[in-house]
Amino acid sequence: MEEGRRRVVISNVSPQIEAGRFAIKRVIGEEVVVEADIFTDGHYKVAAYLYVRSDREAEWQEIVMEPKSNDRWLGRFITQAIGMSFYNIIAWIDYFETWQKDLEKKFKAASPIEIDLQIGLQMIQEALCCREEQQLREWLLAIEGARNQKQAILLATDPTLTQLMRNCYPNRQWETTLPHPLPLSVDPPKAGFSAWYELFPRSSGEQSGTFKDCEELLPGIAKMGFDVLYLSPIHPIGISKRKGKNNSSDALAGDLGSPWAIGSQVGGHKTIHPELGTEEELRHFVQAATYLGLDVALDIAFQCSLDHPYVKEHPNWFRWRPDQTIQYAENPPKKYEDIVPFFFETEAWQALWEELRSIFLHWIRLGIKIFRIDNPHTKPFPFWEWVIRTIKQDFPDVIFLAEAFTRPKVMYWLAKIGFSQSYTYFAWRHTKQELIEYLTELTSTDLKEYFRPNFWPNTPDILTEELQMGNKATFMVRFALAATLSSNYGIYGPAFELMIQDALPGTEEYRDSEKYERKRWNRNDPKSLASFIAQINQIRRENEALHMTANLQFLPVDNANILCYGKFCENPSNNLLIVVSLDAFNLQEGTLTIPLEELGIQPQEPYRVHELLSDRYAIWEGGSQPMILHPKDMPVKIFRIQRRLLREMDFEYFM
Repeated sequence: MEEGRRRVVISNVSPQIEAGRFAIKRVIGEEVVVEADIFTDGHYKVAAYLYVRSDREAEWQEIVMEPKSNDRWLGRFITQAIGMSFYNIIAWIDYFETWQKDLEKKFKAASPIEIDLQIGLQMIQEALCCREEQQLREWLLAIEGARNQKQAILLATDPTLTQLMRNCYPNRQWETTLPHPLPLSVDPPKAGFSAWYELFPRSSGEQSGTFKDCEELLPGIAKMGFDVLYLSPIHPIGISKRKGKNNSSDALAGDLGSPWAIGSQVGGHKTIHPELGTEEELRHFVQAATYLGLDVALDIAFQCSLDHPYVKEHPNWFRWRPDQTIQYAENPPKKYEDIVPFFFETEAWQALWEELRSIFLHWIRLGIKIFRIDNPHTKPFPFWEWVIRTIKQDFPDVIFLAEAFTRPKVMYWLAKIGFSQSYTYFAWRHTKQELIEYLTELTSTDLKEYFRPNFWPNTPDILTEELQMGNKATFMVRFALAATLSSNYGIYGPAFELMIQDALPGTEEYRDSEKYERKRWNRNDPKSLASFIAQINQIRRENEALHMTANLQFLPVDNANILCYGKFCENPSNNLLIVVSLDAFNLQEGTLTIPLEELGIQPQEPYRVHELLSDRYAIWEGGSQPMILHPKDMPVKIFRIQRRLLREMDFEYFM
């Protein structure tokens, strides 16, 4: 029985999700660091290798793992291909290196070593029988011809010989490996670093907005620095039970209804609203956006209006009540009479799944590869796991964003089963303690291996009380926090940059919400935050420390209203220190504590900092720095710390 002779233990492997049931996530070109406890009985030396391959490769890439301490081993690799990859660990007792170690010990202890030398030479001869290697034969002859035992020992324990034997004769007869390879999902760059801008296409023109009108908005959105343009649903809207302005149940003549009430006699989820344009015009719009560096994301909401063709063609896909009326969507006390959900427990569930999958494929063929999924937590998890897996098999560069404001474990499960990014609770985390606790959970636990947060300070459904009661500084702070705490963020515009605060009393709903009517936005309003947003986005693009989320480190500051955090990376010239006032109405001051040792700065060493928003330089010295933040001036400061100090006269001092 071979298992009885496998003596190496591989345990406590990280990262892995649910014992390898689900994939960890990285983007193309990102590093994966794999660790494991690897040991054996007795005092044998162990060899351990990390094996990696994509699902499109037949051969495994072999990577030497290195011991750290306390039997903990580490290996690392860079992701090479978008799609699914796998990694495994293989370890075995290295009898030759064990022999080298014991030989040295015996020689130092003045023990007889003649027989031990013969054992090692025999292993080298066996290696040559397996593979003729001239260099290895020369080592054998050199050891046999050594002038004395000391010289023989020096030759026999040389690291070059160790490596030669490892290459030529790894005695892996009873190697140990993991029960199964661990999965790794490698996504395109925008899965890990993106700036989203949400747009209602029907509000893009002077009259009924079209894709051609949307094209005219592209340069302005690109100028603000966004790289994903997310469109609300572009399908025909139902007439039955149509919602009026401000979510009124009594629609008046001319009311447009909610874009999320999908489907009419014109068509359903694979049809474009006639007023928006044609498929060819959509293609042209997507190409124009791509030219400006924008990927178009489409909202996918798996629900129907009562007028959707599915309702007549596939009545068994829906739930019917005893009075023969269709079950509309509701979340008591909220009612959504204009929407009916799919009945996923139908006996025709397989046909339903296939049809819903075909909706994604339809839009992928039209050039759209990013999808924002409406309320995925109200559909079966097995469906999402299947549909995401099968789509990404053919289109591995597709990105799925989960809009799931629900219980934490439900949100995290959606991430495990395949969603690339997820909405979060960021909109409702306001105090210093709330932000620190929440971000620490996201960046310092296993969540960082599979859950990619996407921070939205507002959405068409969310106008928080803080924004309703705030001022310009409030919007600036919430935007800066979203854009610098997380590598993925988004805003619903232009409501955000125009700082719209008007809400229905006692709710987080915008008054006269764009969800139910066409809006006329003054995008050229001089009070707009567009220039500030563009500046932050430029800083994001130019600083790789902001391309990651898990590299976040909160730093001490002696003021509960000032949040200070670092975004540090391997590039020593791109370490950022971000200071934000959480009080939008009053001047705040405090003293920052800078982690000099972590930044490689000596306690008395002067160092240069560049404040990126004001484009001013200063010379700092020491680990404590005073800071003053003026809400009417700039409630945010972003410092790039640079160790190299030029002439002090080249820089201004500032607090």
